[in-house]
Order: sequence, then C-alpha cells, then structure tokens
Amino acid sequence: MTTSNHRGWAAAGALGGLVGIAGLFAGSNLTATVGDGIRDNALVVEAIAGQRAYVWSTQVVCFVAAALLIVFAAGLRRHLGAQEPAGSLVPGVAAAGVGIVAVLLLVGGGICTELYWALGDPGRWDPDTIASLVEVYNTLPWLWSGAGIAAAAVAVGGFRHGSASRWLAAVSALAAVLVLATQAFPAQYGALFPGAAWVLVAGIGFMTTSRAPAPVG
Repeated sequence: MTTSNHRGWAAAGALGGLVGIAGLFAGSNLTATVGDGIRDNALVVEAIAGQRAYVWSTQVVCFVAAALLIVFAAGLRRHLGAQEPAGSLVPGVAAAGVGIVAVLLLVGGGICTELYWALGDPGRWDPDTIASLVEVYNTLPWLWSGAGIAAAAVAVGGFRHGSASRWLAAVSALAAVLVLATQAFPAQYGALFPGAAWVLVAGIGFMTTSRAPAPVG
C-alpha cells in the first residue's frame, strides 16, 4: 500500500471536520430571527416558517459529515494500531470517540425530516411539537464531545508512544481540555467548535505526516 493511498482516511477526516463546523453553523440561522419569541412556541414557529432550506441543508450536512467521520475513524484506528504497542487501548478509544460523533450526527440529522415537513404545513401541527423538534435540531448534531475523547487518546498515544507527531499530540491535548470544558457546564453543544476544529486539524496532520503501516511478518 502506498503512502498516498494510506492518507485518504485522513483527508476524509479533514473534510468531515470542515463540513461539520461550517454546515452546522450555517444551519443555526434557522432560529436567528426568533429573538424574544423563544418564550412563546407559536412565535417560534411563525419566525422559522418558510425557512425549510436550512433544515434540508442540515440533514445533508449531517449525513455527509457522518460518512466522512466513519472513514476517518476506521483509518485512525488502523494507523494508531500500527504505531501503538500491542494491546494498546488508544486506537479503539480514538475510533470510538469519532464514531460517537458520527452517530449523533445521524440521529440529529434524522430529526430534520420531521421538522422539514412540519414547517411545510405548520398549521396542521401543534406549535409545541415543532418547537421541541427545533430544540433537538439545535442540540444533537452539535454534540461533538466524542471528538474530545478521540483527541485525548491521540494525545496519550503521541506523547507516550509516538503514534502521532508531538505537535499534533499537543494540539490534541488542548482540544481535549476545551471539549471537556464544554461538558463541565450546561453548554455541551459548544463541543462542536473545538471538536470539529480538532478533527479538521488532525485530518490535515495525519494526511501530511502519516506513513503506511509496516508489513506484518
């Protein structure tokens, strides 16, 4: 296997991080005009009616980002497994962390279908139901806390065993701390920003420095 082929998974991670942070942030404009109307669900529905394009685009963003992150998780596990000592937990933990993000993206994107059709004919729906869908829409896809778990694993592997470059290990440690900070307070959706940024940077880092695993046997 050539080094260039081996880097495709890392490129998928970089693209997944970029798509996630840019696409989800753009989709948050759905509720940008709600303002003080948040106190009344009927006003929320009135403010967002006719803006289904944001919901549709978010569904696509969630699926694309999740697909890219699954590829990244698989490649990350393979790469770290080739560099870490036998029996190390680092590859599995790192892949699981990224996988958690992919699952939440798929679940969070799934709510877009119901919300899209509800906004198409809001008169047939209870405003409280639509508002509850909006709350899920604005929360689940942003929960990139799993990326912090993956970042912590990469930091440990990089510092202890050299499975990642020293600079990437340092960046990963910082990202893990920032993600942890979002989980220590009721602002978990803030994990999107350090989490997606880490996936983007880690993807670029592995894409430019990774090497093909040594042949076995």
